[in-house]
Amino acid sequence: MIARQVDYIIVGQGLAGSAVAVQLLRQGKRILVIDQPSRNNSSRIAAGLFNPITGRKMVKTWMADTLFPYLFSFYRAVEEKTAQKFFYPLPLYRPFLSVEEQNEWMGKSASPAYAPYIEKITTASTFPAVADPFGGLLLKQCGYLDTETYLEAVRQWIAQEGEFLQEDLDEQALTLSADGVRYRQYEASRIIFCTGVHASETFRWLPVKPLKGEMIRIRAAFQPDVILNRGVFMVPAGAPGEWRVGATYNFQDASPDVTPQACAELVERLNELIRFPAEVIGQIAGVRPTTPDRRPLLGRHPQWELAFVFNGMGTKGVSLTPYFSEVLIRAVLNIPAINKEVDIERYNVLYWTSPK
Repeated sequence: MIARQVDYIIVGQGLAGSAVAVQLLRQGKRILVIDQPSRNNSSRIAAGLFNPITGRKMVKTWMADTLFPYLFSFYRAVEEKTAQKFFYPLPLYRPFLSVEEQNEWMGKSASPAYAPYIEKITTASTFPAVADPFGGLLLKQCGYLDTETYLEAVRQWIAQEGEFLQEDLDEQALTLSADGVRYRQYEASRIIFCTGVHASETFRWLPVKPLKGEMIRIRAAFQPDVILNRGVFMVPAGAPGEWRVGATYNFQDASPDVTPQACAELVERLNELIRFPAEVIGQIAGVRPTTPDRRPLLGRHPQWELAFVFNGMGTKGVSLTPYFSEVLIRAVLNIPAINKEVDIERYNVLYWTSPK
């Protein structure tokens, strides 16, 4: 059989694999993407929220000053290329719980580190339908990505300008050597694994930890063009009057099944945030690929120099994958070194000490 030549093979087309595909297609590279869309559960069901100020303590997210300008230009460029709409910048409103929290953010608003992300601070109720007696914090450079539309748009781009195999990778049909990569009838110069929680045998030693998340879908008469975030997030779901509410975090249960416990937890936390009736109309679950140090996994295989990995985006795949996909491709091309905080070299000792 005559081999079909491509430049790169990408395994997986979730948020990570899609960003890598975009970077390579922009460079005019011939790519083969191997993916079973039904297995991209965490990417497909994600709320797609991006927010530079996160966590219980509401601190600026790691590398926000680099990641957020990049993601805005990245997704807008993909929208333009694919003629699809999936990127929705929106302000995010977080109610204060106390006067002390008001004062803390008044101080932070004067800080050069936080000022670019603060739209407004209010000290009295801003949205009558929200539990915000102390006012709240309105943040900018936030929004959400319609992940299903984005993934489908990139998939169509791949099909038009590259090759797409809708299947799970058959590791027995993959051959890695010092000279190249072969998969079935395809030959390539590099292979990049973007497999999420479905760890490939090639990178089996990397500590990808599955983190299950569940969301509910609600119908409610809440109109403002704003994301709510306190205890839970409330993000527009596309259809008028529908919202996604999430999310839960569960390291113990890696099943894709929804649970009544998660639904009850989300409803309870939602009722602490809002002052209007809401009807639960659906529930979804997905398992995210996380890492022990909460940093992505990028880099070259310690033995197979033509094999690379891009994984471990956790709950922030929408904001991390655009910038770090470019970092990975630069590493593939041997341009600059990868940031040590994300380079898989930090875990390579596990490769040399694990059973082969």
